[in-house]
Amino acid sequence: MSAIDLSPEPDLHPLYPTPAHVSALLEPSSGLSPPQRSELVSHALSRATAFGDLSLLTFLLGDRSASQLVDLQSTDEDGLSALSATITGFGAESERDVEREECVRLLVAEGADVGAEDGCGWTALHHAALRAPPTVVAFLLTHGASLFATTRRGLTPLDIVAAHTTVPGREDVALLLAEAMRSQGWQGGRMDARRKAVEARMAKRARRRRVQDDVGRALAISPRWWGDAEVWDDDESSDGSDDEGEDPDERVYTPPPDYGTMLVFAPPSLPYIFHSLITDFAPALRNAEPANALYMLARFACLACDNTWLEDLIIGATDAIEDAFFNRSEDLECLVFWLYNTTAWLHLMRCDNAISETCEVLGSFVLIEEVINSVFVFIIRYVERRIDGLLDSALLDHAALPTEFDNVQFEDEWSLFRSFKKKSATPSQPHTPTRPTTPPPQPVSPRNNFASLRNTFSRTRAGSAAPTTPLQSLFAAEQSQQQNQPSPPAGPRPADITDFFDALQTLLTLSGINPALITQMWSQVIYWIACELFNRILSRKKYLCRSRAVQIGMNLGALEEWAARANLPRGVVQHLAPVRDLLNWLQCLSSISEFTALITTVQTMRHLNPLQMRRAVRDYRYEVNEGRMDDECAQYLAQLQKDWERHRVKMGVEALRKEMSEREREDSDSVSLLGDSGSAPKLASSASSLSISTTDLTPHNSIDLLFAHDSAAADGWTPTRPPEILGELLDSRHMLPLLLPSDPRLLAAAPKRPAIWTAKGSDRQHEADSRASSRASRRAAGVIPWRSAPKAVRDVGADVLTYVDGGRWARYGPTYGYAEADGEMEMEGDESFDEAHALGHDADITLTAEDGGLVPEYVAGLTAKPHRARSAAASPAVGAVDLPS
Repeated sequence: MSAIDLSPEPDLHPLYPTPAHVSALLEPSSGLSPPQRSELVSHALSRATAFGDLSLLTFLLGDRSASQLVDLQSTDEDGLSALSATITGFGAESERDVEREECVRLLVAEGADVGAEDGCGWTALHHAALRAPPTVVAFLLTHGASLFATTRRGLTPLDIVAAHTTVPGREDVALLLAEAMRSQGWQGGRMDARRKAVEARMAKRARRRRVQDDVGRALAISPRWWGDAEVWDDDESSDGSDDEGEDPDERVYTPPPDYGTMLVFAPPSLPYIFHSLITDFAPALRNAEPANALYMLARFACLACDNTWLEDLIIGATDAIEDAFFNRSEDLECLVFWLYNTTAWLHLMRCDNAISETCEVLGSFVLIEEVINSVFVFIIRYVERRIDGLLDSALLDHAALPTEFDNVQFEDEWSLFRSFKKKSATPSQPHTPTRPTTPPPQPVSPRNNFASLRNTFSRTRAGSAAPTTPLQSLFAAEQSQQQNQPSPPAGPRPADITDFFDALQTLLTLSGINPALITQMWSQVIYWIACELFNRILSRKKYLCRSRAVQIGMNLGALEEWAARANLPRGVVQHLAPVRDLLNWLQCLSSISEFTALITTVQTMRHLNPLQMRRAVRDYRYEVNEGRMDDECAQYLAQLQKDWERHRVKMGVEALRKEMSEREREDSDSVSLLGDSGSAPKLASSASSLSISTTDLTPHNSIDLLFAHDSAAADGWTPTRPPEILGELLDSRHMLPLLLPSDPRLLAAAPKRPAIWTAKGSDRQHEADSRASSRASRRAAGVIPWRSAPKAVRDVGADVLTYVDGGRWARYGPTYGYAEADGEMEMEGDESFDEAHALGHDADITLTAEDGGLVPEYVAGLTAKPHRARSAAASPAVGAVDLPS
């Protein structure tokens, strides 16, 4: 019986193998068999790669007995090679990353395959892209690693770190891999393209949210107004008819006369339909459901009923729309929404050849145009109220370069008290408002609230200290002014007005308002601003000096530059010409000492009359040591004033005679029409008197120029000239006529993507610069870029039935019964509903030709004024009814 060997077996899987321990076990005296030796070396290699043990790895690859047993191509249970296993350990122990990187270099130098794949198809470069530093990635690339090797899911090393979004902390590696792939002709893979598309989409959404927030803060727009509409990429979301030279099929404008393009109604249900479709309708961005619903209701009334139904519909709808925005005159969302819908409604009605002639005879278009004019005026009045309080502080009193005008002294004031008054910075007295009925507007920009509060406290402290030690305060202020650098002026600035204009222009553009309406709105606003500035300068003596004229001229340049950025025609800023002439007159009148110079100067002031020039000279504030106008020149101006007054009286008499003759002619025409029957002549007369008629346009002010393909011709559009002013002050309440395109298809035009996305601080950085050079070098203004979108205006879903059918449920409630007042008839339950359903869908309908259209015979009963109690049962159900096939 042999002796039992009780000696312990050697540990072939030590937890922390060391070179000394492995070397001892590999000695011939250790008694290990060759398989045991291979198992020991394989385990030591896996532990060296897992822990990044450079000393152990160097021993295994350098020792003669151990290196013969090392297999660098072997893999573990997950398919990881020794090189991949070493790379996956990066980041676990940052203090050993340098040693681990040396292990990677040693393995590659000893012949490790850099392209070996694991069970998921990952190579060493895939693992290095996710975990290793850029130096290891660059090392693998220089030693044969493939940039285009893909995993089982088709991912390259670049896709691992930058497929969707770049992995945080791996930006350098992603850039290194991308540049290396591009150097080999790579143009971007599928995952890269998808990632870029996602990033672009996210950036677009972020930009949309940012602009929405800015516009919402400036105009108090509710977030629900924006909805989920994608209105940013107008070129991408166009309906295929963006090219002005290509018109869609005629069937788009004039649908076939079937009930798929109509909404059936009964006259008694109109008030409830208007309540649901107009009064209670929530305004939303580019929602044309009310316009399309009213259009389809009008098609049914015109093609399937009589003119009385159409008149009731048009008159009731226009009255309801006017009531809607009259009651919400301060709600800009409501005003813009109904301006868009009324314009779309007029476009739909005018372009439909099946109903346009009838509507023209009945005067329906005149009523819709009057509503457009009303909401247009409401928006203008809203803008005027918002900026009225900023005209004085931002345009007249703001000093872009305060240091240049601090030392200006006038002859009519004492220099000592003037300096003391300036240093104490007492608040100026409020001016007398030009329009007393206008409520005080809300501030446009709230960012200066805290600054103005601090200024108020500082002014209070300065005012309280002044009576006690006035000279000390004066000298202390002068000393501090000399030592400290001048700070920018506080308070409202021209940028506050242009920021508000930017927000409003963005809102109008994104809302799809017709470019012609946008242009004319800004024309009216600029005209009102010009009149207000002119009147305030001429009527307030403190502005009648050359220093203030230079200051106001610089502020006025901000409006002119904004008009150029907004792509408004040059004719819009021509309204500022009287203000410019007045400012130029104030700057040069004191230097005119020769009669010939006066004649030349007066001839250049084409927008000033002698009364205004004389008023400026009479109230002019002369600075100390400033020259004066020659006596001969002053006498010539006085003579011009007398001649102008005689001319004004003559013009007034002629205007009075013309008005009386026109009144007599109108009276005679009305008497001649008393014997005529029908309402068509009366409606035609009202149509001719409407200020927004599109038939009596001269080529000079035709609004069609705004849609010209030639940019030079489009830029040549000029607004209608206001009446000539015979007195001193301009008429700021005068409304320029609103013109609509002569082609009704142009009513569907919508602005393209807004061009005013510049940062709000760009204007303020250059606000102190001279405006003269910028105005001379600014690019040629053109027109608002536009696209034709007739299909987009007509894009309406089945949701419109909710608003139309809502009138029915609001009237009859949850039941469908009807009862007469006298009790003779009573219908309860679902009988009336079944009867109406059968009448609208199951009746035997025969189409006949009547008035050039297809009309079902049962409609004849609708035109016979059905009995009130049976109105619902004797008429089709409210909603869209399709003709049976």
